[in-house]
Amino acid sequence: MVDQKTDLLMQTTCIMARQKGIIKLTGKVGDLSFYKSKDGYLAREKGGVEADRIKNDPAFVRTRENGKEFGTSASSGKLLRDSIRTMMQNASDGRVTSRLTKIMTQIKNMDPTSVRGERNVGVGIAQAGALELLKGFNFNKQAVLGSILFNPYAVNVGTGEITLDNFVPLNEVSAPAGATHITLRGAWAKIDFATGEADVQETNAVNLLLDATSSNVVLTPAAAAAGTGNDLFLLMLEFFQEVNGAQYVLKNGAYNALSIVEAQ
Repeated sequence: MVDQKTDLLMQTTCIMARQKGIIKLTGKVGDLSFYKSKDGYLAREKGGVEADRIKNDPAFVRTRENGKEFGTSASSGKLLRDSIRTMMQNASDGRVTSRLTKIMTQIKNMDPTSVRGERNVGVGIAQAGALELLKGFNFNKQAVLGSILFNPYAVNVGTGEITLDNFVPLNEVSAPAGATHITLRGAWAKIDFATGEADVQETNAVNLLLDATSSNVVLTPAAAAAGTGNDLFLLMLEFFQEVNGAQYVLKNGAYNALSIVEAQ
């Protein structure tokens, strides 16, 4: 066992490294922590500055400011994700949190008035170009809407209605193998990143056979999204396979797309 540990330790750097070999460790060995992540089995060395020093030492004031702003960006991303949780459950990837936090950080950086450490998404989102960073965001990077849907769609920002005219699923959708049906649905979300309040109104769902039949798809929210803040309009595509009259989602939603198609 000692030889196996030594072999693993020799395959790591002093900070972080990928574990190799047949035997994979989890837990701690001395100052090294072995763990499993989405990138495989990794190892890292214990280190860094103690938390109390970061909180109180004047030398780390910039670190504290960065940490606070990162926290507000992450919270803004969580607000958006939580507001559309029911849709994301069937259309999201394992890195959607970090990808969305990155965009929220870019929006936070556009805040032109707050002092360093206090910049936030609620102020930055009002600046020109901020909403463009959110428009087109795909919650499932493995199923990008623009690579799946080829029929034009229109968004009525006054009613939240999304329409697709003369939609022919067989010709205008890149469907995964085994799919027999597609469901389209939308949502109108009004989110106030300054107050943390949100209201989301989902549309009806339109389920279609993946054939050459042409349809006019109309997705209408149950009501207008209420409250203050920014209006985000989302479009979702879900794929199903029909077996003996029942439809089953393919591979736990891995092929489903969900995107912000308009933002105001």
